Amino acid sequence: MNLQEQDFVIVDLETTGSGLGGNRITEICMVRLRGEEILDKYTSLVDPQMLIPDFITSLTGIDNEMTSSAPLFEEIAQDILDFTKDAVFVAHNVSFDYNVLRNEFKRLELPFTRKKLCTVRLSRKIIPGFPSYSLGRLCNSLGIDLVNRHRAEGDTDATVELFKLLLTKPDASEVMLKALKPKSREGTFPPHLDRSQFNELPEIPGVYLFKNQAQKVIYVGKAINLKKRVLSHFYNKRSKSYHMCQEIHHVEHIPTGSELVALLQEAELILHYYPKYNAAQKKPRRSYQILHYKNQKGVIQFAVGVMKSYDSRLVTHYSRAHAVEQLEQLCEEYNLCPRYCSFNTKEHCTSHYKIKSCKGVCREEELVQLYNIRANQAIKALQETNATYFIQEQGRTEDEFCLVMVKDGEYVGFGFVPNHESIESVEQAESYIESKKPNYHTSQILRAYIEKRPGKRLEINNWSTAV
Repeated sequence: MNLQEQDFVIVDLETTGSGLGGNRITEICMVRLRGEEILDKYTSLVDPQMLIPDFITSLTGIDNEMTSSAPLFEEIAQDILDFTKDAVFVAHNVSFDYNVLRNEFKRLELPFTRKKLCTVRLSRKIIPGFPSYSLGRLCNSLGIDLVNRHRAEGDTDATVELFKLLLTKPDASEVMLKALKPKSREGTFPPHLDRSQFNELPEIPGVYLFKNQAQKVIYVGKAINLKKRVLSHFYNKRSKSYHMCQEIHHVEHIPTGSELVALLQEAELILHYYPKYNAAQKKPRRSYQILHYKNQKGVIQFAVGVMKSYDSRLVTHYSRAHAVEQLEQLCEEYNLCPRYCSFNTKEHCTSHYKIKSCKGVCREEELVQLYNIRANQAIKALQETNATYFIQEQGRTEDEFCLVMVKDGEYVGFGFVPNHESIESVEQAESYIESKKPNYHTSQILRAYIEKRPGKRLEINNWSTAV
């Protein structure tokens, strides 16, 4: 392809801003270019057949009255097809304009396929080093006049001048021809992301963070293969993924060595950063514990309460129903009194719908001391469910391994241990553990992991032979 003989159509659209799938065009401008020669120009308002939001009107100046007498898209569709025929489709952030236009044609059941180039991506490669590649800031840096900003014609005219400037640069032909190759997906790559950041991603397990221009985390994800997983976001055509990619300016990663640690790290970071595009795991869950205390009669009483702090290493439930179910089991197994287990009963404890095994402590038919012996046995059984154990996983490199620690039934954290270290005690292993805050999601992750791989659970009494 000879770029000097190739026709390009520089395009800019103004839209209703209603999400990628529901975005309707309110204005279009196209300039057909060959080399530095402008061959033709097309500009038109478009009736979007829907109300234009106020924030769009304040940005573009286009309101419902202006578009009420404009042609429908179906009335200008053939003009657009003819104008762009045999030309390369060019836009500043081409994915947006191209996909919106293609969706308009899809509503008419018409195909629209053109080769495309993005002046954001081209500018990053051909003229690197600018602090921002937004159209306004880039034109200001390059001395390109940009008048009537956020109107289709004004933005198109500025993009034409930018594209003509790029064509004159020494590397232009090589960069553009590479981007136009059939297997190239430059047009789907986040326009504001420096590709070198993506190229530096390793193909290992870990956690990745997408950040916006202000370095704010907008998405956290985990991966077995970081590079492959991150790339999958860029080619996802769903509206949510598309809009997220438009905001990505930076990508960072944290190697974890294993999928388990990646899952645990992801859960922690989502609650820490509360990212805009993470739908799951953001809602905090209450945690419950089985409490026990002596009442005024000296009887050990049980109750289910909301945990105030993770400092208490008692059994944790993230569902009140699960905590009540466990207490009912204790009550039955140790012949405890439903009333002294805080279950609602009417006239006497045997009115409980399920538990009828009370020996009469609530009616003074059993000595408190005898009852408390069984209550203490129940407490001991409860405490024994809070096992302390480790999970050994791969490290981030071949020179280390990872330990995940659960203490008294509660997730404590994880740490990486050099292979040459000889771990001889729980205390020594714990010194490598980086403290983490447990939550509902880490509890579910570890429960699911142990259910599938019970052999990975290293009990402390087997420590000397397990590690």
